[in-house]
Amino acid sequence: MTAVPHVLVVEPESAGQRLDVFLTSHLENTSRARVQQLISQGKVLVNRRQEKASFKLRGSEQIDVMDEVTREPLRAIAEEIPLEIVYEDKDLAVINKPAGMMVHAGAGATEDARNRGTLVNALLHHLGTLSAVGGELRPGIVHRLDKNTSGLIVVAKNDVAHRALSAEFAGRRVKKTYIALVHGWLKTDRGTISSAIQRDAIRRTRMTTRRSGGREAISRYDVQRRIESEFGKFTLLKVEIATGRTHQIRVHMASLGHPVVGDTLYGAPREIRGRIGPAVSLPRNFLHSAEMQFAHPQGGETLKFASPISDQLQQFLQKLESPPPSGKRL
Repeated sequence: MTAVPHVLVVEPESAGQRLDVFLTSHLENTSRARVQQLISQGKVLVNRRQEKASFKLRGSEQIDVMDEVTREPLRAIAEEIPLEIVYEDKDLAVINKPAGMMVHAGAGATEDARNRGTLVNALLHHLGTLSAVGGELRPGIVHRLDKNTSGLIVVAKNDVAHRALSAEFAGRRVKKTYIALVHGWLKTDRGTISSAIQRDAIRRTRMTTRRSGGREAISRYDVQRRIESEFGKFTLLKVEIATGRTHQIRVHMASLGHPVVGDTLYGAPREIRGRIGPAVSLPRNFLHSAEMQFAHPQGGETLKFASPISDQLQQFLQKLESPPPSGKRL
């Protein structure tokens, strides 16, 4: 492996190049995915400052890479994992992803932790062929859902479909609606949140609306019902997102002081204690991709799909809304 740290000086002819592109071309046997991983982990410094992968170089900068640059490459591998396929044709498939499943491999401590049990691995087993646009790690993946978010996700089976679907997402023509349960009662029955989002400077696993210069993010919510229970107040929402930023709904709801139930990363409690009786908890986020609408990448016809929330989420709602034990008052 390459020695640590690794120091590079940007030559004038590289001015205008993205940081990740420059590093990929100057670090031997290093994939662009690995370079982007190092950048996102804060292990690449440009003139002693952290920059984004998309940072445009000006020439003459010193770049310090503070970790091993080479690592055994990640590749998706077919695994026989149960999968709920909502729709499939020769170009695409729509999957109802369970909570707890990563969409594609990440940077875990071991090969098994990084490569096993992903949606991509299940797709390779059930569908066989996926588009190659996303590379060996993310075949077929046009968009993502967080590990602990469930529901509808569309995948591409060939490159033509992948590019067409990606263009729809980029053009904000895909309609995506989520069901979320948040702590507290929102002030209004409907509203739009348009706070820009970017990665937290301190806790790199989090995103934030509190830094300037983030990417535009738009979420529109509509209250379905307000819940008052012995465990406190909650709001069940439909949320339509016009953009698809990392953790978008979770960050936006937390920014209002109403974190998604179960989302401990953004301030939700691990256990919800009532006035009487035992506490309740949810080992996942109460966030579900419930509806999706987009144009077919080949024929152009409108495709619409819906997925109800799981029994687990239904049962959690019932716990919250159940009356207190006999003889007790709130």
